Amino acid sequence: MKVRPLQDRVLVKRVESLTRSAGGIIIPDTAQEKPLEGIVIAVGPGKYNDNGERVALDVAQGNHVLFGKYAGTEIKIDGEEHMILKESDILGILD
Repeated sequence: MKVRPLQDRVLVKRVESLTRSAGGIIIPDTAQEKPLEGIVIAVGPGKYNDNGERVALDVAQGNHVLFGKYAGTEIKIDGEEHMILKESDILGILD
């Protein structure tokens, strides 16, 4: 299934979190938090400004982004978890 985000929305796939801490302690699934970063899968065309011109998004497909803990809407596409976020929910692009 293909999903094409509308306006200023972005489709993001979460990056897998580590199951082991820096000290080597294994973290059980129940204690793990969902990662707050992901890879942009698809980007909408942008939102219209007051003059009726479309404003392009700052993020692009393939960017590694950081987003807020409670941002966006979680969806499943072909059995994989994804998120749909507004561009304003994205906090930054990781290089």
